[in-house]
Amino acid sequence: MKKIVLLLGFILILFSAAKAQETLPLYPGTIPNSKNVPDPETLLERGENNRAYQNTAIPTLTVFLPKNPNGKAVVICPGGGYARTAFDKEGVLVAQSLNEDSITAFVLKYRIPQDLTNVDKSLAPLQDAQQAIRFARKNAAKYRLNPNKIGIMGFSAGGHLAASAATRFRKMADANELDTTSVRPDFVMLIYPVISFTEELAHKGSRKNLIGENPTQADILLCSPEMNVTADSPPTFLVHAADDQTVAVGNSLAYYEACVKNGVGAEMHLYPKGGHGFGLFNPKTPDVWMERLKNWLRTQ
Repeated sequence: MKKIVLLLGFILILFSAAKAQETLPLYPGTIPNSKNVPDPETLLERGENNRAYQNTAIPTLTVFLPKNPNGKAVVICPGGGYARTAFDKEGVLVAQSLNEDSITAFVLKYRIPQDLTNVDKSLAPLQDAQQAIRFARKNAAKYRLNPNKIGIMGFSAGGHLAASAATRFRKMADANELDTTSVRPDFVMLIYPVISFTEELAHKGSRKNLIGENPTQADILLCSPEMNVTADSPPTFLVHAADDQTVAVGNSLAYYEACVKNGVGAEMHLYPKGGHGFGLFNPKTPDVWMERLKNWLRTQ
């Protein structure tokens, strides 16, 4: 009971200390790779501070500014199996916690891949992640950021998106993009992430939603970030629970091993219990993984 009271108090402090400064359309004009159809987005209310969005077709970026920015920024990609985004639990609360450590945060409400609204649904989320990184870097002076300290963070399927951004930055997901601003994240944080789309490890729902029922082997390889880590990939922080029955811990292990193989700095924290989707606090351990993350970020 004492732990619950402390956690609730911590959350209340975060909400009072930092508020979303602004929510912006991710693209200033036409959304690339989109169809001209009515917006199908719906809001799921799951209780206080637990909003989620389904069928997002118009992506947004919500900016959270700390009182004294230290120059670092993190683009946050909430999870949801590429079917929805857990906007509060894996977005807003995380952004506010980062603000407590003077880190600027951008919560990305990325497009849900769907044929109804996207020309090529497999590219839409990555286009949005690259645009969010581009936006943070181009607006570094406005938000008092170091343009060389822009990272990306993702939970579950949002972790797949973040890992994709960390391994597919050499080529613009939008083939018509003329802006040459780098979309390479300077560091990446993957929390109980979907990584591999291989038959052995794939979270089948995420894979189906992004690349369809019957993907080709080429699609699977392209969309399995552990297969695309190189020496140029950014340093990585991973968190997972060994008893995760939704996204196998082997996903994090595969990405970590790929980092080690390619000489990429990586720190991983594995908990014996915790399941999937625990957000900021794993209820099965007194350890607070977010504090481990903040310690790691101080070295980036």
